[in-house]
Amino acid sequence: MTMQHERWLSVDEIAANLGMYPDTVYKWIERKKLPAHKVGRLWKFKATEVDDCVRESEAAETQNG
Repeated sequence: MTMQHERWLSVDEIAANLGMYPDTVYKWIERKKLPAHKVGRLWKFKATEVDDCVRESEAAETQNG
C-alpha cells in the first residue's frame, strides 16, 4: 500500500478554499482556531486538518445553539 503525501497549502490557498480573506486566516491562527504549521517565516496548512477543524467547529456551534 502506497502512502500519498498531501501537499502543504499557503495562507492564500487556504483563504481561497474557505472563501475568506487571508487576514481572517491570520486572525484564526492567532486565536488558535485553525491548525497551522510555521515553516520558516511562512504558515503552511494541510487541507484535511483545516477541513476537520471547520467541521468540528460547525458541530460545536450546532450543539451550543
